Amino acid sequence: MIPWWALALLVFGANSTLWGFVGLGRLADEAVMRRLRPRKPAASAEDMLALRDDPRGRRARQVNLTVDDVAILIPAHNEGAVIEDSLRAIMKLVPRKNIHVVSDGSTDDTFEIAVRVGVKAIKTRQNVGKAGALHEAIERFKLVERFPVVMFLDADTRVQPGYFAAALPLFDSPRVAAVAGCVRTDTGRVLSPVGNLLVGHRMKIYAMGQRVLKYGQTSRRLNATPIIPGFASMYRTAVLPGIDMNPPGLVIEDFNMTFEVYQRRLGKVGFTMGAVAVTQDPDNLRDYVRQTKRWALGFWQTVRRHPPRLNLFTAMLTLALVELVTSSLMFVVLPAILLILVVPDLFTSAVSWPWFGHLYTAVSAHMTLERIFFGVAAPDYAVTILVAAMERRPRLLLAMFFLPLMRVLDAAVGLYSIPQAWLANSDGRWKSPARKRVRHVHTPREIMSQPAPVPVLADSAGRAYAGGPAATSGV
Repeated sequence: MIPWWALALLVFGANSTLWGFVGLGRLADEAVMRRLRPRKPAASAEDMLALRDDPRGRRARQVNLTVDDVAILIPAHNEGAVIEDSLRAIMKLVPRKNIHVVSDGSTDDTFEIAVRVGVKAIKTRQNVGKAGALHEAIERFKLVERFPVVMFLDADTRVQPGYFAAALPLFDSPRVAAVAGCVRTDTGRVLSPVGNLLVGHRMKIYAMGQRVLKYGQTSRRLNATPIIPGFASMYRTAVLPGIDMNPPGLVIEDFNMTFEVYQRRLGKVGFTMGAVAVTQDPDNLRDYVRQTKRWALGFWQTVRRHPPRLNLFTAMLTLALVELVTSSLMFVVLPAILLILVVPDLFTSAVSWPWFGHLYTAVSAHMTLERIFFGVAAPDYAVTILVAAMERRPRLLLAMFFLPLMRVLDAAVGLYSIPQAWLANSDGRWKSPARKRVRHVHTPREIMSQPAPVPVLADSAGRAYAGGPAATSGV
């Protein structure tokens, strides 16, 4: 008989448990550091090693950064419904001259909106995919030469006040190559019951994944996170030339860029819960499945591309992979197990059925409804209640009893993507989930402060950019 605590371990995961304890250690360490060393500590041995391996000395000069030192790069493909709101949000935090948009083969008004708002904007000749668009924009805007740090920002993401005050100090350590943002799902939309279920599930994943996993994975001493999410992440530009950003055959870029940072020993990843950005998650089942499949496929494609090495990152990744596969298999077969255990309660003669009796005997010898409840359902409900309290979203409790079904769906999509990662290559082209246009009512002051339309020019290759002489200086 499988004990309930073994099922609970599969639900929570050894990986999450390990990093949760590391996160508690990090929390205690940071509290002690604030109390004992309120002033900035001297460079560590690792920091000195990073400076020695950086002969141009660029990392040494990249301390005490401000928003003036940060380039914002927004790749967008048909994001006309949301990009203006995202641009206006980031323009409140970063100088407008630092903001850059690359429209990747958009067929809507994405590019025209960026031009109207007054940021630098270019077009690609065709839809080359997010990674391809980022790579092209970095070169054409000369961001590595012009800025110490670049933020890759999704077009539907609204950076919140306090993001840069929390994140930029992490770059004071020259060993930090990138900083991951803290994602929160947009809850300001009017959603259907299915939409509330999908968004509530993502809220739960974000809350626990970041507070338990990400916080521990980005500690100073044990640093090994599998992803720097591309929705709002910052990279030190000095490390970008060492990253193969757009290799063939990958559907997404953020897993690959993270693996590159660790496997090429470019540095560590920083993370703080204070660097918050809000993003729109899918609110319909079709887009949710498509996005989940894209993420899972991109993860396994990246695993396929990067061979294992003798380092902490590979060891922690191996643990995560084993746990991911085993827990996914458990959740996929769980509905069938439940059905087998419930049928005799509905049909008393079921145990005497020739084919069903043997199956029920085999399953009930290892599993009972009570163990499934205490090992799977109850822990999941407890986590939902905790997240609802932390996020101050009591509405999440309305979906509590349906959220385990979302884990079954995620597991099925994830397992389906594993062979696909080895059987097929991707071209990186993308289609964002359906967006909800944000209605923004401009005040008279905002209308008076809006920039005049900016002329659209074209380079020698026929690709357009906006901004005129002042905006394109240094580009």
